[in-house]
Amino acid sequence: MVEPIKLAERMSVGGRVQELSSAERLLGSNRVFRIWTSAGTRILKIYGTPARERRESHSLEALAGIAGLPVVVDRGIEDDTVHWTLFTDSGQWTIGTLPENARTARSAGAILRAVHDTEPNPLSNLSRGIDQEWVSVDFMSTFRRLERYRAKIGYRAELLERARMVRPPFASAPRVAHTNTIPENFLVDDEGAVTLINWEWATLAPPEWDLTKSLWLMNLKAGPDAAAAFQDGYGRSIEPMQLDRWIVYHSSMMLVFEAESTLRQDRYAYEYLVAELERAVTASQSIV
Repeated sequence: MVEPIKLAERMSVGGRVQELSSAERLLGSNRVFRIWTSAGTRILKIYGTPARERRESHSLEALAGIAGLPVVVDRGIEDDTVHWTLFTDSGQWTIGTLPENARTARSAGAILRAVHDTEPNPLSNLSRGIDQEWVSVDFMSTFRRLERYRAKIGYRAELLERARMVRPPFASAPRVAHTNTIPENFLVDDEGAVTLINWEWATLAPPEWDLTKSLWLMNLKAGPDAAAAFQDGYGRSIEPMQLDRWIVYHSSMMLVFEAESTLRQDRYAYEYLVAELERAVTASQSIV
C-alpha cells in the first residue's frame, strides 16, 4: 500500500509538503497535506477508508453551487485501496484562530444557512433522517454510554443523574446538515473568504444540530462577539435554554467520543467538556 507522505511528495513540485492532519494516528483517520504544485498550493486529503471518500464526494456533488464549499481539483485511487481528493487551498486560518473577527464569523453563518436552505434536498434518499424522535432517544442513550467511562473521564456520578433530568432539545424537521460545524472546519484565507470543509458526515438532521454546535464552540474559542456575528449571518436566533439543552447533548457526545478514542489521552478535552456539561446542565435545571 502506498504511504500517504510518499503520495503527497510525488504529487508536489520538488517534494514540498506540509502535513496538516493530527500526529495522533487514529484507526481509519484521514491524512491531510498542503502540497506545492506548479499551479500553487493545493490540499491533498487521503481518506482513512473508502467510505469516507464516497460520503464526502457525494455530499459535495449534491451541494454543488453553494458558495463557501471546498473546490475539488482532482480525485484518484492508488493501489485500488487508497482514495484521495485534491482541493484548492482554502486558507491557513480558521474561525477559531481569528478571535472576535465578526466579518468572517458572519460569513460562516451565511454559508451554514445556505446549506440548510437547500431545496429540494439533494443529499440523501433517506425518508426520515435525524428527527425529534431520533434526538430524544439518542439523548438518553448517550448518557448510558457516558456512564461506562465515568472512572476514565473523572466526572461525578451526581452530574450524570442531573443530566438525565434535562429534557431533550427541540429538533425541527430534518434538513441538509454538516453535523460537525466546529470552528476548525471553517477555514479562512488571506482575503477573508470562508470555506466549510470536511463533509464526510453530512446527512439529514435538524438545523439546530449545526447551529447550536457552531454557536457553543465559537463562543468558547473565538469569543462572544464572533458567536453573535455568526448568528447574525445565519439569520436566526435560538433561545438560551434551548441552546443549553443542545450543549448538554453535544458535550456528552464529545465526551463519549474522546473516551472511546483509546489512542487519545487528552485530559484537557475531558476537563473542559465536563465543565461545559455541568454548566449547561445547571442552566437547564428548570426545564424538566
